[in-house]
Order: sequence, then C-alpha cells, then structure tokens
Amino acid sequence: MAVITQYVVQHKGVEKLVTTDKKEADKYDKMLEVADNLSAYLAAKGIELNEAISEELGILLSKNKESIMKIMKGGEVDGILEVETADVVELSSAKKKK
Repeated sequence: MAVITQYVVQHKGVEKLVTTDKKEADKYDKMLEVADNLSAYLAAKGIELNEAISEELGILLSKNKESIMKIMKGGEVDGILEVETADVVELSSAKKKK
C-alpha cells in the first residue's frame, strides 16, 4: 500500500488546489494571498466592484505579476501579450499531441 501526501489549498472555505507538490501548493497559496491583498487595496482606494469580480481581478493580477511589472516599468503591452499568446498556443498544441 502506498502512502501519498497531498497538500490542499483552501480559500474562503473552498478547496482550490490539491497537489502532491508542496512548493506548488505554497506558490498557489501565496498567489491567493496576494490576490486578496490586491482586492483589499482596490476597495480601500474606493473602487467598488462586486466580490466575484474583485476576486477574479485580484487573481488575474496576481497570476500575471511579471507581465504587470513589465507594463509598470514602461513595457509595451502588445509585445507582452504576444509572448503570453505564444505561451497559450504552445500549451494548446502540446495538449493536442498527447
């Protein structure tokens, strides 16, 4: 009988991720924490969004922090989006090959 260690990431009482990789679980948990902080920051600045949109926006910004930082440093959005689109295409084609 095999023993498998699983890490479960919960957010607001909802199971968001189950993995056997502790680093992946920690990284995902940190991303959710950053997303919560971003949502709180937006609310504190008077931007009124419903809870679902606020959470989705916070997660989007947190997941894409490297791209957001490039934009904040003056990077061209088109170039950044081209790289991200290429990544999506590569992932999609990789799934088809399997």
